[in-house]
Amino acid sequence: MPSRKKTSMFASAFCTCVSSFVVICVALATPQWVSSDVRFSRSGSNVTISLRYGLFRGTCEQFMDAGIQMPQQTFQVADSLSSSGSRSLNVATIVLLVLALLSSVLSSGFTCTNAVSNPYQTFLGPVGVYTWNCLCGVLILITLILFPVSVEGNGLSEELARGCSTSLGAHLGSRHNYGYSYWIMLLILFLNIASLTIIYFYEHARYSKKKEQERPIENAPKDVILF
Repeated sequence: MPSRKKTSMFASAFCTCVSSFVVICVALATPQWVSSDVRFSRSGSNVTISLRYGLFRGTCEQFMDAGIQMPQQTFQVADSLSSSGSRSLNVATIVLLVLALLSSVLSSGFTCTNAVSNPYQTFLGPVGVYTWNCLCGVLILITLILFPVSVEGNGLSEELARGCSTSLGAHLGSRHNYGYSYWIMLLILFLNIASLTIIYFYEHARYSKKKEQERPIENAPKDVILF
């Protein structure tokens, strides 16, 4: 059976890994990744398409310069994307988050195993926890970079806006604000770092204790050496 200290520290790391899993699920499920106002020219006036969407679904509204507002519409992101580039980037973002989700599950399993037992295989110990937490953090970091590239560099909002309305002319400009579904991925990074820090301190304490027990004989008291 593991020591009480090991159980408590790996149990804390388990809680952070489970929290990371929950937050990734929230990020995947909620449509609050970005809100965009996209302006287009139209014969006689200009129109603004107001979008709010996530990785799977979103809503859009149309506002005319004359003050006319169209009813809000709901759309599926995958169905509204026509170009292969935008579709590929959206799929890549989803795949990265799913892989991060699987990594957090494995990390939770490894920390739970170490909290209740002493695994024989080295990879099932702290090494495995380090591996899966680092992998999850790297995947989340790539997602944090890839999604803005898709929105601002590849014109994701403009393409979705054209799917919400017809007879739109030239694109005049866009304004983007990222929502909590995007920013909570920073929380996932923090939770992964917290889990790694807990395991690091456990490993450091165990190493220090092992070195203390293996002190060379010259550090022993002189009367013990003479005896």
